[in-house]
Amino acid sequence: MSKTEEEFAIETARCREIFEKKTRDYGTSWRIMRLPSLTDQIFIKANRIRSIQESGENKIGDDIRGEFVAMVNYAVMALIQQRMGCNDEMELPLEKALRLYDEHLHRTTELMFNKNHDYGEAWRMMRISSMVDLILMKIRRIKQIEDHQGKTLISEGVEGGYMDIINYSLFCLIRLTEEESAQ
Repeated sequence: MSKTEEEFAIETARCREIFEKKTRDYGTSWRIMRLPSLTDQIFIKANRIRSIQESGENKIGDDIRGEFVAMVNYAVMALIQQRMGCNDEMELPLEKALRLYDEHLHRTTELMFNKNHDYGEAWRMMRISSMVDLILMKIRRIKQIEDHQGKTLISEGVEGGYMDIINYSLFCLIRLTEEESAQ
């Protein structure tokens, strides 16, 4: 297993653990949310990170690591919602919710490894703040596509945007771990 594979496995396991625990606590209450609402949840998290990065102040006290985890999980929820739609099956059994989570995260991780190969792990040399800006840009693109009822002329659509948000968030989690280890 490569270093990147190992780091991704650690971070995705942390995200999944939180998703599982919250699903045990709340069920799949998020199934009521339409895609634009999930997009806005991701925006709130990314915007908070950027605000903390720019101001240097964190008045709530929650670290930004939790915001990156939340973006991963909200984006996976969005991928599930995109596939299933908002239908009558609001409450998913835990096992089904976790299976869907794993399927979407696996597809997203495969995409990351393909892109990572082609881009030569460029993310390792990027600033976390730049990756946050890329996440915010992806959110703006998703919102534009949502505002156009999903119709695009040349763009990949919202699925690719959500997948990129997941991967950039995981890159940031890995980079944060590296920074913490260096201290």
